[in-house]
Amino acid sequence: MTAEYTQKPLCSTPRRFPVTPMSEAARNDTDRRAAILTSGTKWANGTILHYCFFGGDSRYAVPKEQADVIRAAFDSWKATGIGLEFREVDQLGDAEVRIGFSLADGVSQSAVGRDVLRMRRDEPTTVYGWDLTTPYGNGTALHELGHVLGMEHEHQNPFTGIQWNEDKVYASLGRPPNSWSREKTFFNILRKLDPHDVQGSSWDPDSIMEYEFEAGLIAVPAKYQTGLVPSGTLSGPDKTWVQQWYPAGASPDRVLEPFDSATVHLGAGQQADFVIRPTESRKYTISTKGASDALLVLFEQADGEPRYLTADDDSGEERNASITHKLFKGRSYVLRMRVNYPGDSSAVAVLMI
Repeated sequence: MTAEYTQKPLCSTPRRFPVTPMSEAARNDTDRRAAILTSGTKWANGTILHYCFFGGDSRYAVPKEQADVIRAAFDSWKATGIGLEFREVDQLGDAEVRIGFSLADGVSQSAVGRDVLRMRRDEPTTVYGWDLTTPYGNGTALHELGHVLGMEHEHQNPFTGIQWNEDKVYASLGRPPNSWSREKTFFNILRKLDPHDVQGSSWDPDSIMEYEFEAGLIAVPAKYQTGLVPSGTLSGPDKTWVQQWYPAGASPDRVLEPFDSATVHLGAGQQADFVIRPTESRKYTISTKGASDALLVLFEQADGEPRYLTADDDSGEERNASITHKLFKGRSYVLRMRVNYPGDSSAVAVLMI
C-alpha cells in the first residue's frame, strides 16, 4: 500500500429502523439486554431467503453480468455450511431480498438482517452502485449479503482499538467517489457499535465486513497508517460467525397439535422447530409461555418449501410472543421458535389453541 492509493467507494449503511423500547426490567438486566441486542435482526435458522433482481426498465435493473456475481456471492455464503437457504425467484413480490443496481446513484448498501422485511415493497432491500465484476466488486457483493445475514461493519467494532485521523477521514470521505456529509461519515465510519451488535470480541481486519481504507486515515494501529486492504473474501471468523448463528440442522419432526403445549429447554440463540397440520380451517393462536424472550416465526409449506407468513418477537417486553393467523385444513405449516434470552430457567413452552 502506498500513499498514491485513492479511497474506494464504500458501502453506505441506511439508517436503521426504530426498535421496540425495552421495558425497565430488561434495560436493568445486563445479561438480558445483551442477549436481546445480540439476537437483534438475526433470522430464524432454517429460513429460506428468496431473492429477486429488479429488471425491465426499472432504474434499479440489474445487468446479467452483475447478477451473476451476486448469485456467486450467495453460493459462497451457502458453501460455509449454514442452515439458511437462498432461492432466486422471478417476481419481486415473492422475494424478501429485492436486489437493485444503479451506477447513476453510485451507492451500495443493504438493510441488515430481518430489517429487510420492513423495507417498502417497491424499493430494493439491497442495492449495488458500482461494477461487481472486478475483485473489489466481488468483495462488495459478499459484503452486502453479509448485511442481509445480520452482520455489521467490522471497523465499527468497539474492540478494534482503531484511532482515526478524524479530520482526514472527513476530508477523504467528503470527496468523490463517496462525497459523504460529515453526518454520514460519522455514522458509517467513526461511530462505534454496541458491543453486542458486533461479530465477536476482537477485530478481524480481514473480515468481508471491513472497509478498504486509503493511507493516512488510521493513526493506530500503526501498521495500518499506510492503508487497510482486506482480502475481499470470507475470512475464517466470518465463516465461524455465520455457522454459529445458522448451524446446519435437521428438519422439524415434532408435531404441534391444537391445545398441545410443548416444552423445550433452550439457551440464548437456540431454536426449536415444529410442524403444524391443522385438522380444521380457522384462526389459531400460537404463543410462548414462561419468562423467556423469544421470536416466533410461522411459515406455510408451499411447493415443497416453507414460505414466510408472520412473526412476533417479545424481546425486551413484559409479555409473551403470540401469533394469531388463519390456518387451513389439508395444508402444512412450520413454526420456528428462537429463544433470545431464556430467563431464570431454560424451559420455554409453546401453546397452540
